[in-house]
Amino acid sequence: MNEWRIYQGSDEPHDGIGRLPPPPPWRDFGAGRDEVTPFDRDSPGRGRQRLPLGAAYRADDGTVEAVNTALYLRRPLLVTGDPGVGKSTLADAVARELRLGTVLRWSINSRTTLRDGLYRYDSLGRLEEAGVARHSAPADEVPERADLGRYVSLGPLGTALAPYALPRVLLIDEIDKSDIDLPNDLLDVFEEGGFDIPELARAADHQETVRVRPADGGAPVTVVRGTVQCRAFPLVILTSNGEREFPPAFLRRCVRLQLPSAVEDEDRLRAIVRAHLPGADEDADAVISAFMAHASTGELATDQLLNAVYLMTRTSPEGAPGLDRLVRLVLQHLNATAPAGT
Repeated sequence: MNEWRIYQGSDEPHDGIGRLPPPPPWRDFGAGRDEVTPFDRDSPGRGRQRLPLGAAYRADDGTVEAVNTALYLRRPLLVTGDPGVGKSTLADAVARELRLGTVLRWSINSRTTLRDGLYRYDSLGRLEEAGVARHSAPADEVPERADLGRYVSLGPLGTALAPYALPRVLLIDEIDKSDIDLPNDLLDVFEEGGFDIPELARAADHQETVRVRPADGGAPVTVVRGTVQCRAFPLVILTSNGEREFPPAFLRRCVRLQLPSAVEDEDRLRAIVRAHLPGADEDADAVISAFMAHASTGELATDQLLNAVYLMTRTSPEGAPGLDRLVRLVLQHLNATAPAGT
């Protein structure tokens, strides 16, 4: 075992995260804080009963080194690459190998705001319940104050910043599709390792401690005086298809990884097929050759190859389309419309 490599890039879960040394002084967010939120380190997540995606991921040396650098420095990892090269699956692979529980996922679009990732506050529900309480209480009694934790739920980013003893894995998917301000808005949160919930901070004098729901449905998170503060900075993996540039202030706070395309590497394509469809690589030569030839004339993703291999090796051949037709059905270029007649 390579001692420096906490994440080994293997498919065997282990407890190597216990070897992670203390953070640099400028990235220490208070490991001595009293409150700790437990989480299930081996949970596949709600609705994820199939084989975890990370079990079939194969990381090269550059990827392994970048992940470990982000872990040591407590910095986000910005992963750029073509569609289908495994940017999102990397988060599953790290979480599975290091036994860091459910991957917290935050998918980004042009309307996404920072608050969407941090928390939600059900103000309407609180107003309605407060109105019912006032009308139902006897005239000579003061209605009991509502538990504010019932109206607050953390988003994926907010959950990742809860006071866990070990880092959670957060996937911020397709950050390049965000509004132009979101990367800069994230900087303060990444630098502080926490955030405030104003609705809880305003009520802290009469309800100092509130327990709120995390995004993964796990144990409630204890919020003190409206502040969520991490103990262990999460492993934040941000993915980008390279569709835009990011401000220098954002880039210098990230560890950056450019994933190479696999479409011209036959050995790597065969390894990907072997990992996802054991045994099928022996019968997939023609499909891999067709995929590589088709990729030379337009953009393709490796999951398209897997779909084609599955159809050729795992379904009945009787009445099935031939390889040429399969190419037109499944291996359609991502940067062009489908050809006529498909």
